[in-house]
Amino acid sequence: MPDVVVRKLVVQVEEVFHEGGPIRPEPVKRGSVLAVIANPYAGRYVEDIQPFMEDLKPLGLEMASKLVDALGGDASVVEGYGKGAIVGGGGELEHGALWHNPGGYAMRELLGGAKAIVPSSKKVGGPGVRIDIPITHVNASYVRSHFDAIEVGINDAPRNNEMVLVLAMTTGARVHARAGGLQAQDIKGEDGLR
Repeated sequence: MPDVVVRKLVVQVEEVFHEGGPIRPEPVKRGSVLAVIANPYAGRYVEDIQPFMEDLKPLGLEMASKLVDALGGDASVVEGYGKGAIVGGGGELEHGALWHNPGGYAMRELLGGAKAIVPSSKKVGGPGVRIDIPITHVNASYVRSHFDAIEVGINDAPRNNEMVLVLAMTTGARVHARAGGLQAQDIKGEDGLR
């Protein structure tokens, strides 16, 4: 199995106090962690790529831990999450799909067994490309107030032989959420949906 070679990690956090409405005393925090790694399959077709998912698991846990720390260190305040990948031009979209399992399960484990599926996006692109990481509530995908996205990118990544792996988390709903639907306090927690 190939080694996971990390070129750089980027952690960023936004604190949102308002978006034109009432100012919140405590901001909603929206954070992301991005890892630029070598793509061991760039430039060639490899039939069996699944073993690399196992290799990515420690990186997933490291990234999730860094992100929780950046959001204040308390995993219990995380209410939303998402993940994604950008594959450099020498790779293929399927290489980004290898992040589904290690990225998603790392966050779910660190957050105490979150129930909802971790939404995801992926694309192929070059240095500086941006990607929207979809966000949903960690325990119920139907909580409309937490439908969101965080746009991320790195000016010098991914190069042709690299991938950018992304995890994102939030500490609350959209800052002025008022579109109705299932409320976070009404989650049953049985199926990851409601």
